[in-house]
Order: sequence, then structure tokens, then C-alpha cells
Amino acid sequence: MSILTKLAAGWAVLHARMAGWLYVSLVPAIAILLLAPYQLPVTLYKLSLITTGAWVAYWLDRSFFPYARPGCFIQWGASPGCAGVVLAMTEVQVLAFAAAMLRRALIIAAVVIAVALGA
Repeated sequence: MSILTKLAAGWAVLHARMAGWLYVSLVPAIAILLLAPYQLPVTLYKLSLITTGAWVAYWLDRSFFPYARPGCFIQWGASPGCAGVVLAMTEVQVLAFAAAMLRRALIIAAVVIAVALGA
């Protein structure tokens, strides 16, 4: 692997999806490290609890509703005017897709809040 390839891969990681939120979350972490370094392990512990709760909630949703995943309600079709795919959905599919997304969001939110309050 050449140096340019490694640099390109590193640049892609720095500008990946939601990288901005990572940078925003690093600012308070650095502030905690500077102002109260003894609190950093507590912060990392709570962060790990919440992310683990979100991961568990996602898999709970997938196991409770194996045939009602949000992607099951979308029909993908090629479109020459669009760069690859375009959604072609009926009104019933849109409602089913929205309900599945809301169901998943509510399950994940409930578990994350429960874990955050319990810790």
C-alpha cells in the first residue's frame, strides 16, 4: 500500500459520515480532561453504556420484528435521470415504512433512556 493510498484512507476517515458530531463530542471530552480529569472515566463509562444500549435495542427490534424491517417496504427502481436509484412507493408502502422507522426509533429511544437513567 503506497503512502498516498494510506493518506487518502485517513482523509476519508476524518471526513466520514457524522464526523462533525464526533468532533463536537470531542470538545466537551477535552474540556473534562482539562478541568476535571478524574471525571473522564465516568464519562467514558456512561458513553459505553448508552452506545451498548443502542446496539442492544437495534438487535432487539430486529429480533422482535424479523419480517417488518424498514427496508422491506421499499421498492428500488433504476432511473436514468437520477444517479442510480429512485424510490417508487405506493401510499401504503410509505405508511408501512414510516411506521417501521418510528417503531425502531421508539424502541431504541426507550432502551437508551432506560440505560441512561439506570446508570
